[in-house]
Amino acid sequence: MFLDRFRDHALRIMKKYGFTIVSIWESEFNEKTEFVYLLEWKDENVMKTAWQGFMTDKEWKDIKMQTAKQYGNFVNEIEDRILKLTDFSPEKRLLK
Repeated sequence: MFLDRFRDHALRIMKKYGFTIVSIWESEFNEKTEFVYLLEWKDENVMKTAWQGFMTDKEWKDIKMQTAKQYGNFVNEIEDRILKLTDFSPEKRLLK
Protein backbone atom coordinates (compact mmCIF):
# COMPACT_ATOMS: atom_id res chain seq x y z
CA MET A 1 0.00 0.00 0.00
CA PHE A 2 2.83 2.43 0.74
CA LEU A 3 4.22 2.10 -2.77
CA ASP A 4 0.73 2.57 -4.23
CA ARG A 5 0.24 5.73 -2.17
CA PHE A 6 3.62 7.11 -3.22
CA ARG A 7 3.15 6.25 -6.89
CA ASP A 8 -0.50 7.29 -7.17
CA HIS A 9 -0.51 10.38 -4.97
CA ALA A 10 2.83 11.61 -3.62
CA LEU A 11 4.53 11.75 -7.03
CA ARG A 12 1.70 13.79 -8.52
CA ILE A 13 1.56 16.21 -5.60
CA MET A 14 5.36 16.53 -5.44
CA LYS A 15 5.38 17.49 -9.11
CA LYS A 16 3.04 20.37 -8.26
CA TYR A 17 5.78 21.74 -5.97
CA GLY A 18 8.62 21.34 -8.46
CA PHE A 19 10.20 18.12 -7.21
CA THR A 20 12.59 16.46 -9.67
CA ILE A 21 12.88 12.80 -8.78
CA VAL A 22 16.01 11.23 -10.26
CA SER A 23 15.44 7.66 -9.08
CA ILE A 24 13.62 5.56 -6.49
CA TRP A 25 14.79 2.42 -4.68
CA GLU A 26 13.61 -0.12 -2.14
CA SER A 27 16.07 -1.82 0.19
CA GLU A 28 15.91 -4.53 2.83
CA PHE A 29 18.29 -3.60 5.64
CA ASN A 30 18.44 -4.80 9.26
CA GLU A 31 15.16 -6.68 8.80
CA LYS A 32 13.26 -3.61 7.66
CA THR A 33 12.23 -2.25 4.30
CA GLU A 34 13.69 1.11 3.38
CA PHE A 35 12.33 3.37 0.67
CA VAL A 36 14.89 5.74 -0.80
CA TYR A 37 14.54 8.36 -3.48
CA LEU A 38 17.03 10.81 -4.93
CA LEU A 39 15.77 14.31 -5.61
CA GLU A 40 17.48 17.03 -7.60
CA TRP A 41 17.17 20.70 -6.68
CA LYS A 42 18.34 23.96 -8.23
CA ASP A 43 19.48 25.11 -4.79
CA GLU A 44 18.77 24.64 -1.09
CA ASN A 45 16.20 27.46 -0.89
CA VAL A 46 14.13 25.90 -3.68
CA MET A 47 14.34 22.57 -1.87
CA LYS A 48 13.15 24.00 1.45
CA THR A 49 10.25 25.88 -0.15
CA ALA A 50 9.14 22.80 -2.10
CA TRP A 51 9.26 20.54 0.96
CA GLN A 52 7.32 23.05 3.02
CA GLY A 53 4.63 23.26 0.34
CA PHE A 54 4.39 19.50 -0.04
CA MET A 55 4.27 18.72 3.68
CA THR A 56 1.53 21.29 4.27
CA ASP A 57 -0.48 20.40 1.16
CA LYS A 58 -4.07 19.74 2.24
CA GLU A 59 -4.65 16.94 -0.27
CA TRP A 60 -1.45 15.16 0.83
CA LYS A 61 -2.32 15.53 4.52
CA ASP A 62 -5.81 14.13 3.86
CA ILE A 63 -4.40 11.15 1.90
CA LYS A 64 -1.94 10.35 4.70
CA MET A 65 -4.69 10.56 7.29
CA GLN A 66 -7.02 8.27 5.26
CA THR A 67 -4.37 5.63 4.64
CA ALA A 68 -3.21 5.74 8.29
CA LYS A 69 -6.78 5.08 9.46
CA GLN A 70 -7.09 2.15 7.07
CA TYR A 71 -3.59 0.60 7.24
CA GLY A 72 -1.71 2.29 10.09
CA ASN A 73 1.37 4.47 9.68
CA PHE A 74 3.60 3.50 6.78
CA VAL A 75 6.59 5.64 7.73
CA ASN A 76 8.42 5.12 11.02
CA GLU A 77 11.38 7.38 10.37
CA ILE A 78 12.52 9.91 7.77
CA GLU A 79 16.18 10.66 7.19
CA ASP A 80 17.17 13.54 4.91
CA ARG A 81 20.56 14.06 3.36
CA ILE A 82 21.88 16.88 1.21
CA LEU A 83 24.38 15.43 -1.25
CA LYS A 84 27.00 17.59 -2.90
CA LEU A 85 28.45 16.31 -6.15
CA THR A 86 32.23 16.03 -6.15
CA ASP A 87 34.28 17.46 -9.00
CA PHE A 88 35.50 13.92 -9.85
CA SER A 89 32.06 12.32 -10.04
CA PRO A 90 31.36 10.56 -13.35
CA GLU A 91 28.02 12.43 -13.66
CA LYS A 92 28.60 16.14 -13.20
CA ARG A 93 25.35 17.52 -14.54
CA LEU A 94 21.98 16.13 -13.62
CA LEU A 95 19.87 19.23 -14.16
CA LYS A 96 18.86 19.55 -17.77
